[in-house]
Amino acid sequence: MGVSSGPRMTLPTQLVLRALIADPAREMYGLEIGRAAELASGTIHPILARLEGCGWLESRWEDLDPHDAGRPRRRYYRLTPDGIVGAARALDRVRTPRSLMSRLHPGLSDGLS
Repeated sequence: MGVSSGPRMTLPTQLVLRALIADPAREMYGLEIGRAAELASGTIHPILARLEGCGWLESRWEDLDPHDAGRPRRRYYRLTPDGIVGAARALDRVRTPRSLMSRLHPGLSDGLS
């Protein structure tokens, strides 16, 4: 299929991708991604939908009976192989000023080039 041009690299999209690419094989549910990216659920879910729509993410609902667990089922997300490549390339191309990243998310800029 090949790597698509991908989504627009807004700052929230960059933060979501950085959270996912930190451990690309790991599945994360929406709330985990939101916490890692320090973004609200209302911001995270449209980004996840766009990333899934362009083939960078795959998702699955956990196999769980909500009555037994006492909580709703979680939807887990993971980067696809194309998503890993696309995210790495996109994040490498964007030039978010280090000063902006450090103001918004202290500590995150340590890993930025």
